[in-house]
Amino acid sequence: MTNYDVGIIGGGAWGTALAQVQAVAGRKPILWARETAVVNAINNVGENTPFLPGVDLHKNVTATEDLDEAASPQTLLLVTPAQHTRSVLQNIGSKKLAGKNLVLCAKGIEIETGQLLSVIVRDTAPQSTVAVLTGPTFAREIAMGLPSAVTLAAPSMEIARSLSGALGHKTFRPYASDDVAGAEVGGAIKNVLAIACGIVAGRKLGDSARAALLTRGMSEMMRIALALGGRRETLMGMCGMGDLVLTATSMQSRNFSLGFAMGEGKTSADVLSSRTAVTEGVHTAKAVKKLMERLGVDLPVMEGVYKLLHENADLNAVITDLLSRPFGDEA
Repeated sequence: MTNYDVGIIGGGAWGTALAQVQAVAGRKPILWARETAVVNAINNVGENTPFLPGVDLHKNVTATEDLDEAASPQTLLLVTPAQHTRSVLQNIGSKKLAGKNLVLCAKGIEIETGQLLSVIVRDTAPQSTVAVLTGPTFAREIAMGLPSAVTLAAPSMEIARSLSGALGHKTFRPYASDDVAGAEVGGAIKNVLAIACGIVAGRKLGDSARAALLTRGMSEMMRIALALGGRRETLMGMCGMGDLVLTATSMQSRNFSLGFAMGEGKTSADVLSSRTAVTEGVHTAKAVKKLMERLGVDLPVMEGVYKLLHENADLNAVITDLLSRPFGDEA
């Protein structure tokens, strides 16, 4: 078996972009994908034609369908959709994961349990080190080598800085943090807020409304982070404010574009039925609803998105409810 520097578990656009970063930085990544077509395209054509067409991949990017082979390096980037993280880790097995660095690169919360992905890693691979890599990035831009910055959070600053050095590149710049929970919350919650901002744009409610929604959404994000042990200042960095600004203002974002279509009058089901890639904010909205109930946190914007996506609520009624709330203090 070839010695690889880093394993990337998940062969979608983001996993491929991360493999590209590692290869361009002079490392040898191994990328695992479920789909034979993805593996063949990467290895034979040098392009992930199903998920990242038009981007020429570095010759050091190697793909495999063998999960054990991809899980052989000391550091693994977990990029499978959030709802599949537990099952993928279970398939690898806790013994094989013992002592490894498991870096969460997917953004979401498990619906069934309402748990952050770091908790799932600790449950399924308790002898591993869990870290989070998250921030304002679009896969295509990262794969093309355009400049970006992310948060890399780990249980200690020493570990975070070590992983930043092992995974970073001059155009892919990690900022170290020891706030794992805060980094995760930012990455997950911004997807729900991006759907809300897309609705505002699609409904032509104006830039002032979108700015207000972004700001109030940021407040809701902080409430969840604090309730789960995160820190307010973490959310002001790449993993919170940075990621929210990017995802909630661009049609490149699957979450924003879904909301935009809903604002124009389309149903979420119609939009999602035509997509192959996961729109994670749809799942996260359901998980956040469970968190709201468990933590007793008031999150009106995110509850409104949940009602639209999962209770078939009327859009005009949800907007009216939000605008009818009592005036509050800045917090």
